[in-house]
This record gives sequence, C-alpha cells and structure tokens, in this order.
Amino acid sequence: LHRARLPRRAAEHAVVVDTQDDHAESMRRHLGQVAAELLAEVIGPEDVLGVAWSRAVGAMARALPRLSSVPVVQLTGAISMPADDHSSIDVVRDVARAAGGPAYVFYAPFTVPDAATAHALRQQHDIARAFDRLPEVTKAVVGLGLWAPGQSTLYDTAPDRDRKTLTRLGVCAEVSGVFLTTDGQPVQTDLTHRMIGINAEQMRAIPEVITIAYGTAKIPAAHAALRSGLITGLVTHTTFAQALLDPT
Repeated sequence: LHRARLPRRAAEHAVVVDTQDDHAESMRRHLGQVAAELLAEVIGPEDVLGVAWSRAVGAMARALPRLSSVPVVQLTGAISMPADDHSSIDVVRDVARAAGGPAYVFYAPFTVPDAATAHALRQQHDIARAFDRLPEVTKAVVGLGLWAPGQSTLYDTAPDRDRKTLTRLGVCAEVSGVFLTTDGQPVQTDLTHRMIGINAEQMRAIPEVITIAYGTAKIPAAHAALRSGLITGLVTHTTFAQALLDPT
C-alpha cells in the first residue's frame, strides 16, 4: 500500500451549466456538449490531447466540433458495461476523428485478474506506444467517480474485496482509476497494479486536466479531486457548483 503526497495546483477552467435537469443521461449529454465546446476553445495545434474512458467523456466525444489537428492518446483501458456500446477506443477515435490527428489507441481492459498480466499487457506494442506518449500530453479529459455503488463504473465492476480494501483505506473518489482519499491523497493497492491506465504521477504531469462532474452525490469526490491538484478544470451544473462552494 502506498500514499503519495502531491503538490496542489490552481484550477484553470470552471464552466457551470445553468440547468435544473437532474436526469443522469440527459445531464451527461448536456454537459458533454458544453465540455466539447470548452475543449474546442482551449486546444491548439501545439497540444497533445489525452482521453480517458468515462460515460461523460464519451458524451463529450460524440459532441465535438472540428478541433485543431492534434495527436490523441488513450489514457485508460476499457470497462465493459452491458448497457454501454461506447468503449474507451470508441471515445478516443471519436475525438481523433474530430481532431484529424493520429490516434494512439489500444485494445485492453481497464482491470485484469493479476499484476503479472497487467505488466505483460503494458509491454504490448500498442499499449506501450500510447503510454510512451504520456509525457507529451498537454491537455486531458478524465472521468470522476465517487467510491460508492452506482457512482463509479470502476466501483460497480470491481471485485468486492477491492471495494472493501479501498473503502477501508479511506478512498472516496477515483479520477479515471486514480484513487483518492477525502484529503486528495492518491492511494495504491493491489488493484492499482492490476490496472491498465494512467497513474497519479503521470496525471499530475499533464498541464491541464478537465473533468466533467454531475449529480450532487459526487460532491465529496469533486472536493477530493480538487484537493489532489490532479485536475485543473471542471465542467458541471448549477446545483453541483452551488453545493461544491457551500462552506457547510
């Protein structure tokens, strides 16, 4: 088990959508549209864009207008959900299609049964090629989940022993597979070593990281993500923003 203390950094972007719609699917679609508009504004021809899988990021990818021609790098493996037909590769390819640049994608699950399998997968050509580009990523869009049932796809698909271990260690949030305590400190466990995805240090090295947050149940996760210094931008809705700023 390992906890790494990382320096905090200031937020670069905060976009609040004035809507009272609290239906998850329509909220995700609405915020995805706004996040797409934000990304189109901040991406320039000198950037390298990193994209992690989440349903909100997928909604953004489908709404993207034409972007500057930039490379797009996949940051995480895929999570298979019965009702979801949009994998991490689909998300990256949607973004790359909008950008018109090369796409560094790979076919791999987000989590595997053991660390040896994860290590072997990371050596495969497509995965190694994508991860070799991580130091060049200048902007990224990632997911945010509360470590609780129905609030994180990773939580819902993780074995019960991993859920209990992370809960016992005080984890309350995950940012595209980076587990955080309430005070924003990254936590590593056996599950971390069984994952195919970006780690806390790699995410911290990206100059601008944007997340899309909705549903007030995830307020503790947003606080943890902001305290961690891993994210610099937030796209959310009015109710969420008001609750986030409430000192009580």
